Amino acid sequence: MEPRLSLITLGVDDLPRARRFYAEGLGLPLQPPSNDNVAFFALHGVWLALFPRAELAADAGVEVGSGFAGITLAHNLRSREEVDALLAHVAGVGGRIVKPAQDTSWGGYSGYFADPDGFLWEVAWNPHFWIE
Repeated sequence: MEPRLSLITLGVDDLPRARRFYAEGLGLPLQPPSNDNVAFFALHGVWLALFPRAELAADAGVEVGSGFAGITLAHNLRSREEVDALLAHVAGVGGRIVKPAQDTSWGGYSGYFADPDGFLWEVAWNPHFWIE
């Protein structure tokens, strides 16, 4: 795994309220991929995403009440093949695959793993934008 964190996604209870807080209250720059279902903010070296908590849990394949803290970390890669390779590597070094990689509703490809302490990572290929 390359030493890169692409996204921190917060599962929020009220997306419009959270978007206002981060954009208007904190003055973070809302980015163009944002829409009524998700908000993206470009920070220095990483993006912050806001997504409805129940939908984030469903995307990760976990239950909201299962100890899910409402936060995921994301590692974006350059291809579907890199996603598959990294998830296979993670499974071999003690990570737990929570959701195998699959095509997404947003046109990408992603899966989730939990580290040994249960923190969720999304491993994704997104053909629509690249986060350096």
